[in-house]
Amino acid sequence: MNRLQLYWRLARLDKPIGILLLLWPTLWGLVWAGAGVGMPSIGMVLVFVLGTVLMRSAGCVVNDYADRNFDLHVERTANRPLTSGQVSGKEALLLALALTLCAALLLLFLNPLARQLSLIALVLAASYPFFKRFFAIPQAYLGIAFGFGIPMAFAAVQNQVPAVAWWLLLANVFWTIAYDTEYAMVDKNDDLKIGIKTSAITFGRFDVAAVMLCYAVFIVMMAILGVQADWRAGYFVGLAAAVLIAVYHYTLIRGRERGACFKAFLHNHWLGLVVCAGTLLGAM
Repeated sequence: MNRLQLYWRLARLDKPIGILLLLWPTLWGLVWAGAGVGMPSIGMVLVFVLGTVLMRSAGCVVNDYADRNFDLHVERTANRPLTSGQVSGKEALLLALALTLCAALLLLFLNPLARQLSLIALVLAASYPFFKRFFAIPQAYLGIAFGFGIPMAFAAVQNQVPAVAWWLLLANVFWTIAYDTEYAMVDKNDDLKIGIKTSAITFGRFDVAAVMLCYAVFIVMMAILGVQADWRAGYFVGLAAAVLIAVYHYTLIRGRERGACFKAFLHNHWLGLVVCAGTLLGAM
């Protein structure tokens, strides 16, 4: 395998689920921000899409660098390029830096407020891997990092970050806890052995109930915000579809079987998609 293929895998570009889970909240943030003031231009949307891809990729590299000694003991991650020794730590750091610098160039197309918020987003992305060492529910911190495109979208479109942006970010935190707990349920036994903290471990035997509660809080919050914004019916159709998808995830995770939990995690792409589609319909 050549170096470019290894770097591609290290940046997790062969597994786009993380990009999608980061992208959907960013896109619905752009739609919410544009409602009433004019939808963002195609150029601005492209800036946020490219920024999402680049920063998620950089975050994956940093995560693997931080976890390189832990991943050796986890069945699912033992063969990652950095963990297996196919890529050196120095190469990984240089790749993360290159990806971050490319993302930084995109900030030239955004206003000063969005640029300032991007610094917070960078700190969140870089520090997340270390929260697993001591924070009982690192998925909550991940939710802030994965949803920070929402206030950035408002800043870019409106040159301000109103209260609704922060409520949308909070709703996204609950969605992230739900899907990343499903992800953590896959590695729960390995994480217990090596001392990594995850929500799946913290919730214990209530893990399935906690996932479903987080889905419920997310959807209820989004519904309340939709009512307050006077969104059209299409928005609530999207949320209704999200409810059905969440129920389907329950059928997958209730047995706590690793493969089924991972399938539920991957399927969250569709939940994000229907919420985003509903947001577009609601804004029309």
